Amino acid sequence: MVTIDVLPPTETESSQARESYEKLAPFVEPKRPLTFIVADAEHKEPIQLSAEVVALLKKVLEAMVAGHGITLIPLHAELTTMEAADILNVSRPYLIKLLEADEIPYRKVGRHRRIRLEDLMAYMKESDRKSRAAMDELVVLSEELGLYDL
Repeated sequence: MVTIDVLPPTETESSQARESYEKLAPFVEPKRPLTFIVADAEHKEPIQLSAEVVALLKKVLEAMVAGHGITLIPLHAELTTMEAADILNVSRPYLIKLLEADEIPYRKVGRHRRIRLEDLMAYMKESDRKSRAAMDELVVLSEELGLYDL
């Protein structure tokens, strides 16, 4: 698994990211690749980036502008229980309960559990969908009971 971690940016890095983001944002459109000119004192070279890479670069810059560190993990990667728990922002014991309840698929490697990132993302998406549905239901009930009129 290839993981790339970037610590939270310094003030200077955040400022540079803001400037880069502001220059990049007007050019970013879905399914539109871009050509960048990469230059140093001795060389100048155009490089073509796919629309997906440009969108990812934009998200990285957004995170840096906000002062956040980032982690890039390939979608096909397998995670340890601790990595998966960190992504879900839950404790490792809670994650183990989810795995044992078959809420999230996993496989065993020796005595260790491994969770595919795609399965973890699918769980998160479904969990978010259920949360939104429950909140929508609460809004409807509150309106029916006249609780917004208080």
